[in-house]
Amino acid sequence: MRIGILSRNRNLYSTQSLVRACKERGHEVKVIDYLRCHMNITSHRPSIYLGDDELAGYDAIIPRVGASHTFYGCAVVRQFEMMGVYSLNESVAVSRSRDKLRSLQLLARKGIGLPVTTFAHDTRASKNLISICGGAPLVIKLLEGTQGVGVVLAETTKAAESVIEAFRGLNANILVQEFIAEAGGADIRCLVVGEKVVAAIKRQAKEGEFRSNLHRGGSASVVKITPEERSTAVRAANIMGLNVAGVDILRSNHGPVVMEVNSSPGLEGVETATGKDVAGMIVSFIEKNAAKGKTRTRGKG
Repeated sequence: MRIGILSRNRNLYSTQSLVRACKERGHEVKVIDYLRCHMNITSHRPSIYLGDDELAGYDAIIPRVGASHTFYGCAVVRQFEMMGVYSLNESVAVSRSRDKLRSLQLLARKGIGLPVTTFAHDTRASKNLISICGGAPLVIKLLEGTQGVGVVLAETTKAAESVIEAFRGLNANILVQEFIAEAGGADIRCLVVGEKVVAAIKRQAKEGEFRSNLHRGGSASVVKITPEERSTAVRAANIMGLNVAGVDILRSNHGPVVMEVNSSPGLEGVETATGKDVAGMIVSFIEKNAAKGKTRTRGKG
């Protein structure tokens, strides 16, 4: 097979791991910087170029689209879909998962456990938002934030009101969520491939920090997840329409609650902690499922 990996940095661990897995299985693989691509979208024969070279003849692509380039990255994925190339995660699913508000609404509609979450435009609603979430302490998140950036723990009602007012003063969209204290600064990252959780790790925040992201100094260890957590992770990925996803779960007093569904989960933490070849499992999934024109949306979404 000829597989393209859409990634801005070929030196990233996840990109290198996927390249290795492809080569070990005898596939031809190319890392494509999607921001350097340009597209012909008007002809009867849609095409895509990297510099002067036309990117043709690919059987499958693996999108590793950065959060700050979601719009253009999804446009490139959509173009490949229009050309009949199989995409591991489709453009519609990637854009859906990147919209935190939309993704939470979709999960809630399907009955997935979530932290109590509120959203408003008018800062005069601040007191009601805080009340609905059960009062301070609570978490305030920028909708556009990633890897723990733009996430604030407000420990008092006054602090929460001030943070909400400051963010809205900058015209930033925010979510206000209940703080799951019993999680103890830890979450569970479930790596879903197809219909299975193929690996799971516990991410523990460093002392004095409530965000467990590995990029923020958190530590990772192997964890045994419950059947309910396993089912929740797979259902959440399916609701987003993602074939591969990192589903972040908190263990609350009322069962597992989903914090986020990531369409381009990092592989370093989970492969290092578990010793599993997750990249190999992803490529095996592509081998079993990729076929010309099999992408469901074909660039329509």
